[in-house]
Amino acid sequence: MNSLEQKLSELATKVVDNNIWRQKKCFNLIPSENTPSLLVKLCEISDPSGRYAEHKTALKREIESLSGTGALKGNQVYYYQGADFIYDIEQRLKSEFAGFIGGANVETRPVSGQMANEIVFKGLVKFLSSRPAGFPSLSPTGRLACVMNNGLNYGGHLSAQPYGALFNYAEDKVINFPADQKNPYKMDADKIISLINEHRPALIVFGKSMFLHPEPIRQVRAFLQTIPGYFPLVMYDAAHVLGILGSFFQDPLSEGADVVTGSTHKTFFGPQRGIIASNMSADSPFGKLWNEIVARTFPGSTSNHHLGTQLAMLAATIEMNAFKDAYQKQVLANARAFAKACAERGIPVEGGESEGYTHTHQVLIRVAAYGDAKGIATRLEANNIITNYQALPGDETFYRPSGIRMGVQEMTRFGMKENDFDELARCIADIVLRNRNAAIEVSEFRRRFEKMEYCLTLEETLRIAPRLFESIFPNLEYFHSFAEALSKL
Repeated sequence: MNSLEQKLSELATKVVDNNIWRQKKCFNLIPSENTPSLLVKLCEISDPSGRYAEHKTALKREIESLSGTGALKGNQVYYYQGADFIYDIEQRLKSEFAGFIGGANVETRPVSGQMANEIVFKGLVKFLSSRPAGFPSLSPTGRLACVMNNGLNYGGHLSAQPYGALFNYAEDKVINFPADQKNPYKMDADKIISLINEHRPALIVFGKSMFLHPEPIRQVRAFLQTIPGYFPLVMYDAAHVLGILGSFFQDPLSEGADVVTGSTHKTFFGPQRGIIASNMSADSPFGKLWNEIVARTFPGSTSNHHLGTQLAMLAATIEMNAFKDAYQKQVLANARAFAKACAERGIPVEGGESEGYTHTHQVLIRVAAYGDAKGIATRLEANNIITNYQALPGDETFYRPSGIRMGVQEMTRFGMKENDFDELARCIADIVLRNRNAAIEVSEFRRRFEKMEYCLTLEETLRIAPRLFESIFPNLEYFHSFAEALSKL
């Protein structure tokens, strides 16, 4: 074996080992991860993954000069040929996702949730620079004078912090939402309204990464409607909860959010990218803001927008729309059952027992009494349970966290139900409370959950898309060998 073959063989072996471990031997409980279906993965590695399709909305003069040249597709100017297919995919994705989120406007080109947030921040600053009537003024430095958000120690995401994606777009006046005194994972809506009335922020950012309870959008929107001539942007960062938005948890656009952003690979079981949605109409106060958001997407933040994952996102959205109700109900039922089972086994669970601990996919446990949270997360990993350590309210620093954050969404997709999470809670209690080595037991337990649900089965995928396999693996003999191997998994 020559040097090239040896290096690639070693790499391939490590990839295989990791695939088998993550897909067959361990419980993946990271709240910000998921496994896409086979069909979504095939779309992701298909031909568009290596192509370009930069485009922007055409101006009137561009439409006139480019008419008949082939550069226009709808009202979009495309700078590369061969883009008819991906144009159609992008339009279909907008339609499918609009049906899921309940929004008239969808921007599908951001390649991460953080990029989606930054696009909105840039678009808002550009919009406010024109001094529209009724909207908060920018600061003398041309930034947002005041922003309200969730503080980092109370679950706020880094992308909505002044040292995160807000860095270039907001002054230091960033006011954190006050927490409920009885439950720090909920907000005090009355105090929020009082602070909004006092400071009149230009931007109000709901959503977080440590997410257990709905955000008080309705109360804030009802208050804002009592103040004539004051139009802050109410934004909802749905990165963690995108896949459970709707009637069972929270519907931010119908509750009063102006814009929803998110990443598409956490509770939403798609590829890793971002999304922006809104119901801003042309005759609304924010009509021109949506145009700025689109313009800041390209050429403001993206060049090529990763066409392979965009194609995969369409497949995932079609799946989500087909299985949404059943998937969401099971995720929420599993999370509550898991939290309750952990508490019953003596593990301190955050979020409030009277509240059922959680209304999302996340379960938080406080483990400081049993050791360093980072060390306990490492111990769980050694026992084939993948979590992440987390600073909780009251912790002095993220470097000495007291919590473990877990999510049920990925293992729900692999068929786990409430009783299964009860058994998993027993394993976690043995590992965390009694420092027991349960690696073999956990791995054997995991082998019961290898078949993905809420998507087409392997047999259905092979039946409806045989030519997809053949097009990706053009050597037909190799394709049949590959399909035969898959059928035995």
